[in-house]
Amino acid sequence: MEHFYALASVDYKHLAEAFNWREWLEKRQAEVGGRQLKLLDVACGSGKFPAALCQYAKISDLKVSPIEYSLLDPSAFSLAEAREVLSPPFKVGAEFETTLQELACKSGEFDIAWATHALYAIPEGELEAALKAFIHAISGGAGFIAHAGESAHYLRFYQHYLDGFKGGIGVPYASAEMIIKTLEKMGVCFDAEQISYENSAPEGARSQVEGYLQRCLFDDTIDLSAMQDNPITGPYLATCLQNGQWRFKQHVTLLFF
Repeated sequence: MEHFYALASVDYKHLAEAFNWREWLEKRQAEVGGRQLKLLDVACGSGKFPAALCQYAKISDLKVSPIEYSLLDPSAFSLAEAREVLSPPFKVGAEFETTLQELACKSGEFDIAWATHALYAIPEGELEAALKAFIHAISGGAGFIAHAGESAHYLRFYQHYLDGFKGGIGVPYASAEMIIKTLEKMGVCFDAEQISYENSAPEGARSQVEGYLQRCLFDDTIDLSAMQDNPITGPYLATCLQNGQWRFKQHVTLLFF
């Protein structure tokens, strides 16, 4: 994980800097009046997004009451990690050790829910159920999803992995395009923005790059040399190594509703 976030932390830095979060959160506070905002972080992971907001969006002195920050993740380890990094204006709220599809809460229990690079592992056939649970949790509130598209490294590399190491068998990652299609089918109105950037590292940082790529695949049994030697993942990785620098191109859709 340490090697993964050595490259992937930039994902959350770009999200924190891509939007006026101070204004957005203060607007949400004005909508609910004097009570505390209730926020749900879907597939919270290690809490990198709230940490990035505090570091890069400078939200610690927001004109809001402490925000009750609830965590959802199927991993107890991730819940514990995220809980430890929360800092003002966020304070720990409820914890849900479950998938989004299985979330049980009352309609509109949360004023805000967000999912940042969080929905890739949801099979396409379960995406509508997951998004319905997301919308149910914030009925009357505000939602935000940040998710990579089909042309982004995360999705391209995982498909190459399935083709190169699994004989094409396996469930591809959900894409931003799938999420948009599903929201449109559900009749959900949203605004969409696009950001593009690179996760990068020097050519010599092989341990970091190997750990990053393994985490992209959720498979730590394949080392970087095997990835480079594979007839499918190898040529792709060769395009990512330019002038002594690894460059993994990301194209991410930001959805607000």
